[in-house]
Amino acid sequence: MKENNQDKLPLQLYVHIPFCVKKCSYCDFLSGPAGVEVQEAYVQALKKEIHGLGEGRDRTVSSVFIGGGTPSVLDAHHIEAIMDQLNREFLIPPDAEITIEANPGTFIGDGVFCEEQKSLSREKLRIYRRAGINRLSMGLQSPKDEELKLLGRIHTGREFLDCFYGAREEGFSNINVDLMFALPGQSCRGWEKNLRFVAQLGPEHISAYSLIIEEGTPFAKMDLDLPDEDTEYKMYEDTAGILSEFGYAQYEISNYARPGFESRHNSGYWQRRDYLGIGLGASSLWGNRRFCNTADMKEYLKNSAFPEKIRKDQERLSVKDEMAEFMFLGLRMTKGVSPDDFREQFGQDIYGIYGDVLEKYKKMELLKEKEGRIFLTRAGIHVSNAVMSEFILD
Repeated sequence: MKENNQDKLPLQLYVHIPFCVKKCSYCDFLSGPAGVEVQEAYVQALKKEIHGLGEGRDRTVSSVFIGGGTPSVLDAHHIEAIMDQLNREFLIPPDAEITIEANPGTFIGDGVFCEEQKSLSREKLRIYRRAGINRLSMGLQSPKDEELKLLGRIHTGREFLDCFYGAREEGFSNINVDLMFALPGQSCRGWEKNLRFVAQLGPEHISAYSLIIEEGTPFAKMDLDLPDEDTEYKMYEDTAGILSEFGYAQYEISNYARPGFESRHNSGYWQRRDYLGIGLGASSLWGNRRFCNTADMKEYLKNSAFPEKIRKDQERLSVKDEMAEFMFLGLRMTKGVSPDDFREQFGQDIYGIYGDVLEKYKKMELLKEKEGRIFLTRAGIHVSNAVMSEFILD
């Protein structure tokens, strides 16, 4: 079982920064604006939680992901202090993948967006590099100013370019760019232009997601002119073809990378590697346990030094639960899952557990088996939620 096989394998760390300049129109994440005093108190609470964690002290860390929210809204010295605390408490080797999510608008002037300040500040980028951060995940979403305005983003296309080129000059050789398609009023041709614009810049990794209208967001209250289902289907299919022209391979449902630059951190999620979530609302997987931190800021600030006090929704997974996760997370990757890995982890034959489901979707040409791996076909990717739901065991 996983606790026996993986208890000495590298682990992953996720650090949640729940702050942003303002909420985007599509965002339902645990995030929002906050003043300097709250931000400083939160960083101190994060450091206390890191110090108080009991898990993982004897294991190497393969990746750190600082996400949000907008982590780059923080003073860069706060990020440096968080990284310093992590390095004191955990075994983080020099070759670990260390990512921070960044909004280009937070690098303008002194890092707080306003119309009068248009020059790029390099200081944040320099401090990130000094702190050991070696991967930048830039939230662009669109290079077109009219689409950025509609999405409620705080930056322009020009500011993204300034930030991207500045990051290159400051030594970042591993950059991801987030893009969003199926936007209101967007055509297939418009999406293709956005995609080619970014691919020509040559980031090592591109994440391309379709817009999802979430309840409780400003978009949910609007009458939006969204592309129809056939158009969204074509946008998705075009993405893989266009990016392949530029040397990107699709390795997950929404992620594309140049060889050797697949996200180590995200791949760990899909392969069910152990990870610890640090910060407000952060989730963890540890052995056969899943849990998340409180989403209440007051409770977090008060009790972060005692991680067990802030953990909620603690669940001990059954073997059936773990098998189901192995399948529906693993099938997110284009390489799919390995029957040999299934047998090694669970001591049972994958066809003895899922034979009927696997044969059903193979006949429907939604799943395929080749060279010892089972994976979704192109048609299967488009109905992946329905396929994956059938791997949940009663």
